Amino acid sequence: MHADEFEELLAFWFPELSKVDHARIVRQFEWWFQGGTDSGIGDRFPRLLDRAARGELDDWSQRPRSRLALIIVLDQFSRSLHRDTARAFAQDDRALALALEGIENGHYAALATPWEKTFFFLPLAHSERLAHLERAVALAEELVESAAPQFRRILEHSASQARGHRDVITRFGRHPHRNAALGRASTPDEIDYLARGQLVHTRTPPR
Repeated sequence: MHADEFEELLAFWFPELSKVDHARIVRQFEWWFQGGTDSGIGDRFPRLLDRAARGELDDWSQRPRSRLALIIVLDQFSRSLHRDTARAFAQDDRALALALEGIENGHYAALATPWEKTFFFLPLAHSERLAHLERAVALAEELVESAAPQFRRILEHSASQARGHRDVITRFGRHPHRNAALGRASTPDEIDYLARGQLVHTRTPPR
């Protein structure tokens, strides 16, 4: 196992957030979810996604933190490096399988912070199966309930995002914003939804 590699990745992805205020947490969420990670991934980890896709990092699944690192590579690096293309979603099934297995075998519970746990279960929220979205909502709401008071507002936003994605899957059975990249024809209802520009993944955290 390449411990130095996955620990370097986790140090890049998760700065120290235990004693920061809400404004700092909001800036971190914006960095995570609004493209702030793109240049850092390309500069510091240019070949890691290709190696993960070939199965060369599968041994990272043996422990909680290294499994988390592998999920981030497959789920998040794909979206950053291949934004707005079909390749952005090409590793979703593998990331989902790793997350589901890790929830069952105790790796998820072993993680120390709500931020780590959020990215561990995020592949469930990216799924197009309603059962996975329901589980993502439950996990996100559990994090709100167990969080320190200063983190509850941002984690409630995260739970609201999970509920929003669930509602989209309930309504459409898929994520319509992916249709163009995946070569899927949008229905009239989906076209109307997309035209409104109120996509769940573009919502900003509360300031």
